Parts: sequence; C-alpha cells; structure tokens
Amino acid sequence: MIRFVGGFETVASLPRTQFPEYAFIGRSNVGKSSLINAVVGQNVARTSNTPGRTQTINLFNLDDRAMIVDLPGYGYARASRADAMRWLARLEEYLMTRKLARLYILIDSRIGARASDLDLMDFCDAHGIGYQVVMTKKDKRVREEQQHALSHENHPAMMAEILETSAEKKFGLEAIRAQIGIK
Repeated sequence: MIRFVGGFETVASLPRTQFPEYAFIGRSNVGKSSLINAVVGQNVARTSNTPGRTQTINLFNLDDRAMIVDLPGYGYARASRADAMRWLARLEEYLMTRKLARLYILIDSRIGARASDLDLMDFCDAHGIGYQVVMTKKDKRVREEQQHALSHENHPAMMAEILETSAEKKFGLEAIRAQIGIK
C-alpha cells in the first residue's frame, strides 16, 4: 500500500524517516509521475501534459518500509533563471543530505540525453551518488544514437544497465519494482 505523505517546498521541510528513499528525477514532461504510478500500480502521483507541473518534492510512503520521491523536473524553458537556480540548489541539497537508496534519472527516449541530464549525471559521479538511467516512453520513436553518451565508462556512478520503460504500455517496470522491493 502506498500513500501520499505530502508535497514539500524545501529539503528542510521534508520529514526525517528511517526508510530508504527511491527518487525519480528528469527533465520536465519526461514522465516521472506516470512512471511512478505504473511502478507502484496505483495512481498516486499527479500527472499532467503541462511541463513543469510538479513543483514540490512529493513524498510517498510505501508499506512503511520505503519512500518514493517524485522530484520536480528540470530544464523547463518557461521557468525564470532565478527559479531554475533555486531548484538546482534544492536538488543538490536533497541529493547530498537524504538517505537515498537509488536515484532514477529519467530520459525521454524520443529526445535522448540533453546537457542538463549529463550535468546531473556528472554531479552524481563527482559526489559518488549512485544512479540508474531509465529511458521513458520507449514505446514511442527512439533515438538509439543517444545511448553512447550514456555509457558506464563515461559515468562511473551510473548503474551498468540502462532500463527501458513505457508507463503507457506497462513494460520495463519489473527491474525497478525489484530494486524497490515491490512484488
């Protein structure tokens, strides 16, 4: 059973828990909330076709044993530079201070990795933050040439396997469920 704990504006306002956190992050409109809903098998994370909709750190309690975290998207073109810088500082604080079991960096397979995705991966590599790259919307058109930039040799903190998923078609979810411990 998963339940919504709350949406939090700042890292300092997040409740301290003894549970490991599984955080989902990616560019705006990459399908974070849709993927979370597909993985947990419930519509708990609000979805929208409007980029930049998730603006708080949304926390979900999974069976009193883990927390699922829906982080706001980055790279939203309509966000002011000041808002983007504030979010970047909040993201870095979150990554450096929370009990993170796994960070899932979501990349839209139709678009491929952008500079902001690679910057986040470089940050994680530099700080020893393990992460899993997840290609979303794999049922749509794919840009295979983008995957060379996402090799483990270029990003040592990245999990070796790149997961390919589709929340809409419900495939590629098993590996994430297994990592989180969802049956």
